[in-house]
Amino acid sequence: MNATPDLPGANKAEARVEAQRERILVAAQKCFVERGFHGASMANIADTAGMSAGLIYRYFAGKNEIILAIVEHQLAMLLKDMNLKRKVDITAELIASFDRCGDDETRGMNPALLLEMSAEATRDPSIAASLDGFDRAMRGALAGWLAEDDEDGRPGLPHALAQQRALLMQLLFEGLKVRQTREPDLDRTLLEAALREFVPQLLKPS
Repeated sequence: MNATPDLPGANKAEARVEAQRERILVAAQKCFVERGFHGASMANIADTAGMSAGLIYRYFAGKNEIILAIVEHQLAMLLKDMNLKRKVDITAELIASFDRCGDDETRGMNPALLLEMSAEATRDPSIAASLDGFDRAMRGALAGWLAEDDEDGRPGLPHALAQQRALLMQLLFEGLKVRQTREPDLDRTLLEAALREFVPQLLKPS
């Protein structure tokens, strides 16, 4: 029996659902940053997205489900970026991340949103579990990248050392996000000089 071919209409419907979900997630991130997780209502998110609250409930059961989707979406983007075969200047990437203050809500985790999620994780087990899964997946991907050795400049560290350095990279990233919320006007020359001294140490085999 032949498999049923994909129907163009079905593909268009799936694309529309995905576009609507993306629209809601972008609006929700904006609202969570501006109002906080508890201060932002579904009505606020609906207004920001330019749609009715009833329509949002067709895609998400509530704010918790939205924030879980944001975590999943961010992880998918980060893992996709890491899987690209390209040369990476980690220091430049960290500085670029520091400079992204959430103007593009679809790229990178806004620092205020990251802190909001972290605080909510202390109260909500489902969000805590989601963030834990995010952290473990990212650490594993970073360790895998650090353990590879190829023409794109991956350092080829031993497995155990790659695991340690991956954790240090996560701590560095999270520390930069906290610093971004407290000192957004930090001297970029100072920041780059500090990172250029420290980051290469993470890539050395000993």
